[in-house]
Amino acid sequence: MRNYQAAVAKLGGKTVYEDTARTTMRIAKDGKDIWIEVAPVNAGMNYHLYIVEREAMKQDVVGNAEALGSGLAATGHVEVPGIFFDTGKAELKPESEAALAEVVKLLQASAALRVWVVGHTDNVGTVDANVALSSARAASVVKALQRKGVDPKRLAPHGAGPYAPVASNATEDGRAKNRRVELVAQ
Repeated sequence: MRNYQAAVAKLGGKTVYEDTARTTMRIAKDGKDIWIEVAPVNAGMNYHLYIVEREAMKQDVVGNAEALGSGLAATGHVEVPGIFFDTGKAELKPESEAALAEVVKLLQASAALRVWVVGHTDNVGTVDANVALSSARAASVVKALQRKGVDPKRLAPHGAGPYAPVASNATEDGRAKNRRVELVAQ
């Protein structure tokens, strides 16, 4: 195990945990976060080596155009899964591209459809900040759809802030459900 510790130290990493059953090390370099665990087996005759590079979880749940259209037809509004923002930010994350493409397909298939793009937040922070954030997020989605060829007359951004929760804000899971973007038929 000492050889692994020396190699990790040479790369600028450090040992973060060590006992007789395992050694855990971490290398944080060039924007990467790499964790290494070495565990001896068979009285030290062999080793299990685990190397994990930390990355953002892939968020690939996306509604398709047909499901979005069905939701709009049934209730007049529908959540658009797969729209992502960093905490407290209004800039769309690249992972949102698939969901935006499905919204474009929906609007291309329904030429007369006009929608409000409504941003929602949880209740963390001030009401004014959440309303402003939800408005800015809705505007970002509208701009992205316009860049993809959607007629601006068919889209109107609106920020609802924390005023229309779909779950309790008392838990992280509930707050996550409340942070969303919806399409509402005009």
